[in-house]
Amino acid sequence: MIFSPFYYFNTGCAAYVFGCGGLGLGAVVDPQLHDLDTYVGFAAAKGLRITHVIDTHIHADHRSGGRALAERTGARYCLHRSADVSFAFTPLDDGEQIELGNTRLRVIHTPGHTPESIALVVTDLRRGPEPWFVLTGDTLFVGAVGRPDLPGRARENAAELHTTLHEKLLALPDDVEVYPAHFSGSVCGAGMSGKPSSTIGFEKRFNPMLSMPREAFVDALTDVPPKPAEMADILRVNQGRSAP
Repeated sequence: MIFSPFYYFNTGCAAYVFGCGGLGLGAVVDPQLHDLDTYVGFAAAKGLRITHVIDTHIHADHRSGGRALAERTGARYCLHRSADVSFAFTPLDDGEQIELGNTRLRVIHTPGHTPESIALVVTDLRRGPEPWFVLTGDTLFVGAVGRPDLPGRARENAAELHTTLHEKLLALPDDVEVYPAHFSGSVCGAGMSGKPSSTIGFEKRFNPMLSMPREAFVDALTDVPPKPAEMADILRVNQGRSAP
């Protein structure tokens, strides 16, 4: 498998390009609008044809490059089926499998941060049948979890996030690597580590949010950073309701 994270330390954001080197099929997850040339150049250098561009959710802190990258490369632009947007996209469902040669993606619907949030469990069949890593979007960070207040209904969303984490992501094997969409410097959660990756087992042991009972978890998630200053405008752009 070819795999490369792209880290943006000024904003605490991450994007990912990966795929099957043997068959030359690749995906880009959570791309930034300002860095399309980098993803295209990396994929070309590795002999990858980008067939899928996926946003793990509708981002509120930065302008997504998802639609623009898909148009540029002829790839499918993918979101969870429930995404509230004004443009056409390829809908993804919980449990759906995406095949990129020997690289396989399994979609997990992970509501809580936003209703349409997903995680992507990635397997390399040349390595074995077990999952290798999971792209957790804004649901699970290193040392923290996603904030539930951006769409409103913060306490209800926090309770849903608790269920998502414990019944879906923490059910993965402990050795599965965790690659979130953010790390320290982002306002999409509180208490994030500056280390941008982890494992399920490490987070179970050391992430303080994951050992909290539901009510304490919900209470703790009401203490979040201020919402991004340009959140409303960014959301409108990423939902296709205003010009980028």
